[in-house]
Amino acid sequence: MDDRVIAFIGLGQMGLPMTRRLRGAGFEVRGADLSAAARDAFVADGGQAFASPMEAANGSGVLITMLPDATVVRDALLGAGNAAAALAPGALVIDMSSSAPMATRRLGADLAARGLTLIDAPVSGGVKRAVVGTLAIMAGGEAAAIERARPVLLAMGQSIFSTGPLGSGHAMKALNNYVSAAGLAAACEALIVGRHFGIAPETIVDVLNASTGRNNSTEVKLKPFVLSGSFASGFSMALMAKDLRTAADLAATLGDDVPGIADAAALWEQAAAALGKGADHTEIFRFLAEASA
Repeated sequence: MDDRVIAFIGLGQMGLPMTRRLRGAGFEVRGADLSAAARDAFVADGGQAFASPMEAANGSGVLITMLPDATVVRDALLGAGNAAAALAPGALVIDMSSSAPMATRRLGADLAARGLTLIDAPVSGGVKRAVVGTLAIMAGGEAAAIERARPVLLAMGQSIFSTGPLGSGHAMKALNNYVSAAGLAAACEALIVGRHFGIAPETIVDVLNASTGRNNSTEVKLKPFVLSGSFASGFSMALMAKDLRTAADLAATLGDDVPGIADAAALWEQAAAALGKGADHTEIFRFLAEASA
């Protein structure tokens, strides 16, 4: 078993550039994706692709999942994908998806029964930072397992945070996306009201970025994706809504009465339903503008 041989399950917008960073760091990457187009793109990029997670896992010391949610991750490992069956005892599984924390804990116990170690290591930074290898990575799990994974994670990320026990990385990712989504929604509402009053949208953004209202969305999303009308940030409305529901469900499970998270989850779910499956998350502006008209 060789930790330099990595099975990477999920070759989408984030997965493909992440595998490129791994291969550039000297790792052998065996990719798998249900999409033939994604596999073809991986092969064109110089990788070795397999149709099933189980085939990719064969001979790998480390397996990484970069998939839509905890249900898909479980299916790839223990369900139809059956990747866990191809891993030797002692192999390390790294779930870099945005999964549900409690589901991650259950998955960890099921994998441990097979002699496999799981850590959760979701990322923040989007496609742009995946391409250049500067993702922020939130890693939850046993300290020794996170240290074992560190060389792999450093090939893809610039900041590696040990967040605590298994599931804490996924909890932190959901909470981070709540703060991010709340900042974007607030900035969009400010644009709507300010524009209605007669303030130029570009001026609103410039003032926010020179003032205390500045946040990631005002700095990197409003002008290129909202004011331009491109709405092409590369992160979907559906995934943001899913992450906010994860944060709200976590709060409810823990008995924390935090209405802001619940309200945000409801807002983004409404927007996702209204705008459709293919909507970019920056289209929250469109949803709010139409609702305010």
